[in-house]
Amino acid sequence: MSRDRTRRDADRIDVRKTYKLYVGGAFPRSESARSYEVTDARGGFLANASLASRKDGRDAVVAARKAFGSWSARTPYNRGQVVYRIAEVLESRRDQLEREVREATGVNAAGARAEVDQAVDRLVWYAGWADKLAQVVGNANPVAGPYFNLSSPEPTGVVAVLAPASPLLGLVSVVAPVITTGNTCVVVASQPHPLPAITLAEVMATADLPGGVVNVLTGHQGEIAPWLASHLDVDGLDLTGVDDVDLARDLEVAAADNLKRVRRPGPEDLAADPRLDRMTRFVETKTVWHPVGT
Repeated sequence: MSRDRTRRDADRIDVRKTYKLYVGGAFPRSESARSYEVTDARGGFLANASLASRKDGRDAVVAARKAFGSWSARTPYNRGQVVYRIAEVLESRRDQLEREVREATGVNAAGARAEVDQAVDRLVWYAGWADKLAQVVGNANPVAGPYFNLSSPEPTGVVAVLAPASPLLGLVSVVAPVITTGNTCVVVASQPHPLPAITLAEVMATADLPGGVVNVLTGHQGEIAPWLASHLDVDGLDLTGVDDVDLARDLEVAAADNLKRVRRPGPEDLAADPRLDRMTRFVETKTVWHPVGT
């Protein structure tokens, strides 16, 4: 019986995974039908990933805008629960993610394990801040008159995120604060290391996160990013993953057409402890005046 099982295993053809985009809660191929080769740290072939087009970017923005109303209307406590659930599911798929991080970056098993640990912990950190941010950055403002003057943070809207090369921790570090504060996003994953991004999308799809809140595109940053930067239905732009100074400048100029909030690229240690400025970058402050006694 053992020999029969060995023979069957030897004859079996592996089921190869198809890495697709993640748009509106579904996993479509690029409308262009294009793909590109993804290689490991030594240049060996890993997989073919979808090469997203401008049309895919438009579809992702439509999905993000459609999801924004209901996602932003949820209580911060509920959004925190969903982000925590993402951490739970990610923890359960750590073996796959550790392997993908090792293959992408060439780090050893301990390094990959540490990156997955940090990614899980970062999700938990942001989930914990979901219902506390308003108490820290909001305020009851003193005014000279018989009025209450109250300020509170509200999400900006649809944020386009250019993810850094760090395939998992960097991705979590830029996405988690955006969605925790009630925004939706379109993410252009790291071009050389897109596989952990699609696996993270699969995690989100099974973690109670509504479709369209996070949309993941894989492909050439220089092809998709300029169009997202100039899109009038995109409200914010995170340039963390842009290393090309000229491209970053061009994207900022394009973003000025509808006064997008822009987080500029710059030296940043994404492995360091997270800070609240990533949460406050893409929120607006709403101030309400109310007469005293009525």
